[in-house]
Amino acid sequence: MKNTHQRITLASEKSASGRPLLTAAVFAAALSFLAPARLHAEDIDRCQRRVQHAEHDLHEAIEHHGRHSRQANHERRELHAARERCWRERHRWWDEHEHRWHTERDWDEHDHDRD
Repeated sequence: MKNTHQRITLASEKSASGRPLLTAAVFAAALSFLAPARLHAEDIDRCQRRVQHAEHDLHEAIEHHGRHSRQANHERRELHAARERCWRERHRWWDEHEHRWHTERDWDEHDHDRD
């Protein structure tokens, strides 16, 4: 009887010693699936914020210096660069006026030139 009891005890100790390793492996696998999704969302948020910031700066430049000023033209180029970067990185761009994402490269370079 002692031999059977000792074998059961040793077997349970061996399986218990592998549990932390198995738990760590499962945890690492879960992180590897969740991390890219979070990074993707952060990239999209960052892209949206860049376009919003560029839109705001363009509106400020138009308000303070005029629609066709050097400052407004500079901010138009910044807005174009922000949209291009979103398009290049995510194949989408944020439309601050419509508050939505576009999946076509269809922005109007002169959308701020009209009254």
